[in-house]
Amino acid sequence: MDFVSDTVVLSRMQFALTASIHMLWPTLTTGVGIYLVIIEGLWLKTRNTDYYYHARFWAKLYALNFGVGVATGIPMEFQFGTNWAPFSEATGNFFGSVIGFEASWAFMLEAAFLGIMLFGWERVNPAIHYLSTILVAIGANLSTVWILTANSWMQSPAGGEMVDGKFIVHDYFQAIANPFMAKSVLHMFLATLETSLFVIGGISAWYILKQRHTGFFAKSFKIALAATIAIAPLQIYAGHLSAEQVYHYQPAKLAAMEAQWNTIPAGQSASWSLLALPNNLTEQNDWELAIPNGLGYILELKEKLTEPVLGLKEWEPQDRPRLVGLIYYAFRTMVGIGFLLAGLMAGTVLFWLLGKLSEENITQQRWLMWVWMFAAPLGFVAIDTGWIVRCVGRQPWTLYNQIRTVDSASHIPPSNVLVSLTAFTITYLLLLVAYMYFGSRIIRRGPRFDLLIPGTDPNKPAIKTAPGEFVSDERPVEAQQ
Repeated sequence: MDFVSDTVVLSRMQFALTASIHMLWPTLTTGVGIYLVIIEGLWLKTRNTDYYYHARFWAKLYALNFGVGVATGIPMEFQFGTNWAPFSEATGNFFGSVIGFEASWAFMLEAAFLGIMLFGWERVNPAIHYLSTILVAIGANLSTVWILTANSWMQSPAGGEMVDGKFIVHDYFQAIANPFMAKSVLHMFLATLETSLFVIGGISAWYILKQRHTGFFAKSFKIALAATIAIAPLQIYAGHLSAEQVYHYQPAKLAAMEAQWNTIPAGQSASWSLLALPNNLTEQNDWELAIPNGLGYILELKEKLTEPVLGLKEWEPQDRPRLVGLIYYAFRTMVGIGFLLAGLMAGTVLFWLLGKLSEENITQQRWLMWVWMFAAPLGFVAIDTGWIVRCVGRQPWTLYNQIRTVDSASHIPPSNVLVSLTAFTITYLLLLVAYMYFGSRIIRRGPRFDLLIPGTDPNKPAIKTAPGEFVSDERPVEAQQ
C-alpha cells in the first residue's frame, strides 16, 4: 500500500508540474491567434501599414509560444501510458480517441498552416495568407475544445458505463456532450482570450512607458482594451455558470471550494465564506469570515434552498477531497483575479472616454500603464488556480465516481517516478527560462518597420497617406525619429 501511495503521489506531482507549466503557452497561442486574425483583417481592409507591422510583430511571440508549447505538451501525452496506464486502458475507448482528435484535428491543422502564416507574406496571395492565419487560430482553439471535452468527461462521465473495469461507450456523441462540456469550453476559451488580451495590453503599456513607438503601441493597447470590454464580464458570468454546474454534479467539490463542513438543510440559505482557515483534522474552520445567506444568492436558488447544500462530512474521508485549504484559496484567487481584471478594464475605459488615452496624453498615464504591466501575468495565475480547483477538487476520483486515482496509477517503483519528476522539473524550468529570455529579446528589439509590405514596389518611394500610415516599405514617422 505504501508502494502504491508513494507512486500515486509522485505521479500526481509530476502531472501537476507538467500541466501547470505547459498551460502557459497554449493559453497565449489560442488568444493571440484570434488577435492576429483581427489585426490582419484590419490591415487587409484599411491598408494601414501599422496593422501589418503589428501582425508581423505579434506573430513572432506566437511562434515562440507554439514551439515551447509543443515541447512541453508532448510529455503530458506520454504520461497517460507511463504513469497512468490502468486509467488509459480502462477509458481508452473514449478518452484515448478524444486526445487523438486533439493531435490529429487541432494540432496538425495549426502546424500545417503555421509556416504559411509566418513566412508566406510575400509568397502567397493575401487571401490565402489570411485564410492560413484563420486556420492556425482555429487549430489552436480546437485544441482547447478537445482537451476540455476529455477533461469534462472525466468530471461528468456520460455516454456509457463501466463493464468489468472498462468504460464501454454506448453513445459517443452523448459522451462528448457530457454535462460539463459546453460551459467548461466556454469558460476556458474566454480565459485564454482574456489572458492574451491583458498580455498584449501589458506589453503595449511597457512600450508606452518607455516612449518607444508610442502611437504604434497605443493602437494595440486600445484594441486589447476594446476586446476586454466584452470578454471580462462574459468570463465572470461563464465562471458563475461553471460554479452552478459544480453544485449540481459535484457537490463534494463545491463543499471543498466553500470549506463547508456541515450540511445546510433545505429551506435554509447557506452563508458564503469570504475567508477561512480550513482544518482537515478537526473537520471545521478554525476561523471564518462569512456573508450570511450569500451562497444561496450566488447560486441563484430562489425561495431559499429547495435542496440542501451538502457539507464535506456527508462523505467518508476517503471519498471527499482532502486538500480543502488548497481548493478553497485557489478558487478565491481565480475569482479575485477575474474581478480585478474586470475592474481594471472598467477604469481604463473611463480614462479612454475622458480622452486620456489619446496619442498625446497616453504617455502621461504612467501609473495606469504600470498597473497593466503588473496585470499581464495575472490571467495565467487565474487559469492555473482554476485548474487546481477543477482537478484537485475532483479527487479522490480520476473518472468521477467511477475510477479512483489510486487505481489509475501505473504500478511502477516510486524511484522511477522520482527520477522522471526531477528530470521534468529541470527541463521545464530550463524551457521557462529560455522562453523568458527569447521573449524578452523579441520585446526589447521591438517591431521591424523595414519589412517589405506585400503588394508594393520596394523601388518606389513611400507615399504618406495619414499620420503613421504608409503604403510602401517605410517606417512610420515616429519610428524614424
